[in-house]
Amino acid sequence: MSISIDQSAVLVTGANRGLGKAFAEALVEAGATVYAGARDPESVTTPGAIAVRLDVTDPASVAAAADSLGDVTVVINNAGIGRSGSLLTGESLDGFREELETNVIGPLHVTRAFAPILAANGGGAIVNIHSALSWMTSPQTAGYSATKAALWSLTNAARGELREQGTLVIGVHVGYMDTDMTAGVTAPKSEPADLVVQVIEALEKGEEEVLGDETSRFVKSVLSGPPAQLVL
Repeated sequence: MSISIDQSAVLVTGANRGLGKAFAEALVEAGATVYAGARDPESVTTPGAIAVRLDVTDPASVAAAADSLGDVTVVINNAGIGRSGSLLTGESLDGFREELETNVIGPLHVTRAFAPILAANGGGAIVNIHSALSWMTSPQTAGYSATKAALWSLTNAARGELREQGTLVIGVHVGYMDTDMTAGVTAPKSEPADLVVQVIEALEKGEEEVLGDETSRFVKSVLSGPPAQLVL
C-alpha cells in the first residue's frame, strides 16, 4: 500500500501553521495536490496549496469539505490543541473537553467522512499525528496525553477496519517540536520539516508507524516496563 506523493491529492487539517504548514509546503514541493484545511482559509499562506474551510470539531464543516474534495487520496489528521493544567485540581474540565473534541472526535469525523472517498480512489492513506505523550504523561499534560492515547487506539482500530479497502493507516509519534504549541517549552525540540520528511518516506514505503525522534523511540521501548517510567 505504498503511496506515490506526486500523484496524490492530500488533505492536511490544521494546515495554516506549525506542523500542518510544514506538511503543506513539503507536499506542494513534492508535486502533490494539496488541500490546506483551516477554520479560517485566509490564514493559509502556503503558495500552491488550495485553502479549504474546515473545522474538524464541526461535523457539517467536515461533511462540506468531503462533498467538495472527491479526489482526495491521502488525509493527514494534523489539527490539534493543547490545554495545560491538572485534570484533578483545575477549576474546570472545559479545556479537556476542547482537547477531546479537537484531538479525538475531530480526526474521527474526518476519517469517517473521507474513508469512502479513499476507497473509491483506490485505498489511499490516512496519517494521524499522535505524540510521545500518547504513551507517557505528567500532571501538566494529562488531558493532552489522554486524548493522544485515545487517538492512538482509534488509529489501531481504523487500521484494522480499513485494511480490506486498501487504505494505509499511519500513526506518527514525536516529542517536542518547534511550533507555537511548545513556545514556552525550554527542552530540546525537533524541526517540523524533519518529521514531514519521515512521514512522506513512510507513505512511499507503505509503513504503518513513524517514531519521529529519540524521545518517541525511547518511550515506546519502555512501554513494557514499570508504569512509573511513563510519568514525567
